[in-house]
Order: sequence, then C-alpha cells, then structure tokens
Amino acid sequence: MQSEPREIGYLTYDVLKKKIGLPSRERLAKGPVAIVECIEDIPCDPCVEACKLGAISKASLTAPPDIDYEKCTGCTSCVDVCPGLAIFVINMNYREGKALVSIPYEMLPVPKRGERVDALGRSGRKIGIGEIVKVRKGAGATFVVSVAIGKDLAMEARSIRIQGKRNE
Repeated sequence: MQSEPREIGYLTYDVLKKKIGLPSRERLAKGPVAIVECIEDIPCDPCVEACKLGAISKASLTAPPDIDYEKCTGCTSCVDVCPGLAIFVINMNYREGKALVSIPYEMLPVPKRGERVDALGRSGRKIGIGEIVKVRKGAGATFVVSVAIGKDLAMEARSIRIQGKRNE
C-alpha cells in the first residue's frame, strides 16, 4: 500500500502520477516542461500570473494548479514565484545521458556554476551527484538553480546539497 504524503512527510512519484498527472514520455522528449508538485487546496496563484503563455490555470483560487503540458515551454518563470517551492522544470534533452532539472533554491551559500552537488530526492535523501549549469536570481530570496543529472534521476531529484564546506 502506498503511503500518503501526510503520513510520510513528502510526496512520492506514484502519488504525483495519481493526483496531478505528469507529462507523458513523449512530452518530456520534446524539451523542457514545468511540473507543479502541489496537491494542496490552498489560496495561492502566483504561478498562474507568472505564466505568460497561459499554460498554468486553476479551477478556483484554492484548487491545485493544472499545467497544459503542450503549452508549457519550460521557461522557469513560474519556478521562483511559488511560495511552496513546488515547481520544477525538467529538460530530458539537455545532453546525452543527462537531464537538466531547474529547482527553486533558498539556502546559503548559493551554489556556483560548475560546482558538483548532491542531488536529493523528495524525502531529502541523496540520490546522486549533479553539476550546477546555471543559477538565476528570482523573486525575493529564491534562486532558480539548474542542475545536470542522470536522466534516470530527473523525475526524482528535487533539491541539492552543496558538497563539503567552502569559504565565501
């Protein structure tokens, strides 16, 4: 039996597939696409306002967002405006054997381009190693960090941890 998020403290891939529907393999193969991992009924809509293509909609202010994966270009404009840090962009076409995952990031120090980092899954456990490709300052204290990782980890990697200590 699949555990519910409130029981284990995080969303699982199976729960996401069931509750929000994820982009098809065919859509993922076309290029970057946003995934909203929000299943809560809360009054929130900055992602809808941020999407200039109208790819994100909500049935009501408190309904979870819906993404029209065919309209979405994976521009990342929605990633840094989500107060729940629940939007990610996946690009399965980044490089041979590598995907690019763009994540919201609010920790210090901010990673640097070229830096190797631990890729963390939804539970916070290390699932692999990635390399920072791009860091963009977003809204408020949120950065959008794009990390190259193995394609097999792209649908699971949702955060990063800087390896070791470094002096700023």
